[in-house]
Amino acid sequence: MNNKEEKYNKFALTREMMEVPEIIRGFDPGSALQFVQSITSRKGLFLTGEGSSRIFPAKRAIYSSMGKNFSFPVLTEAATQAIEYDLRNFAVFIASNSGQTKEAIQLAAVLKKQKHPAVFGMTANQNTKLEELVSVTHLLSCGKEKAVAASKSVVEQGLFYDSLLRLIRGEKMDGLKTLAEQTLLALSTKIEAGITDIISKADIVYFAGRNNGVAEELALKTNEIIRKKSDFLEGTFALHGIEEVMSNNEVLIWIEPFTGEQEKFYERLVKGVGMKIIAISAKKTMFPTITIPDGGEYAEYVQLAAGWNLLAEAGIALGINLDKATRARKVGNEYTAE
Repeated sequence: MNNKEEKYNKFALTREMMEVPEIIRGFDPGSALQFVQSITSRKGLFLTGEGSSRIFPAKRAIYSSMGKNFSFPVLTEAATQAIEYDLRNFAVFIASNSGQTKEAIQLAAVLKKQKHPAVFGMTANQNTKLEELVSVTHLLSCGKEKAVAASKSVVEQGLFYDSLLRLIRGEKMDGLKTLAEQTLLALSTKIEAGITDIISKADIVYFAGRNNGVAEELALKTNEIIRKKSDFLEGTFALHGIEEVMSNNEVLIWIEPFTGEQEKFYERLVKGVGMKIIAISAKKTMFPTITIPDGGEYAEYVQLAAGWNLLAEAGIALGINLDKATRARKVGNEYTAE
């Protein structure tokens, strides 16, 4: 993307995506400090919400925690299913950009009725229904988004959970300036026309990768931005049966491919099915690759930005209004007072 060109900057979505590097640069790691004591007084942390407010922020937080010698459990589930869980021993964080998501509010109301003492909210708006029901609400600094597809809020939510867990572990959150520069590079890297053409012509766009929120979030963005069917194939799931129904007019986008599995993916999917595989990676792969900086401990943010870049290019190539969907709404399932 290049926001100096009219074909990009006429869309709120691309403008909001390009705001992300400065949001990262200006993020305050101490913003989560007020929640630490209440959370560590419980036996674990439960992160919930719906759609983009949960997929990347919560799953990246869990993935990061699992890579540490960290005994404090961090779990996630969507808000409606979470109503069926016993969360008494968990601190609960409910994320909803609007603060008006029905499922989030229903869960918050149930926990309030149970007199749960450690339920917190995260929104991009003040004076919301969610704020009425939780103990304390963290207000995002990124501001409201105009595009249907969430972008900048997703990254700030991820940074907030990242900072929260680092504070609990007694770690510093350094390197945000470098991450901002790497994210800008991933957003502005020129995508080869041949790769954009493959995505634009595909009937279904699969995403493969780790269960860290990146590939799954991009699968959702594929629906919202380029209006194509998509699916997230966790880990090596693409080798475990789904190839039976794949076809050569579909494409798989692999986020940071597992080194030891590339030949098998090529054999089963490229040769066996006849489909294309495109990689987004900081390392060399055997597939056409969108090369990105190695973000190290922040790699997932860089990977997500590169995926946005690819989807924006494909959407523009398809002549799609990136800001407005036909049926999808900014607040997926909005709460209304009965």
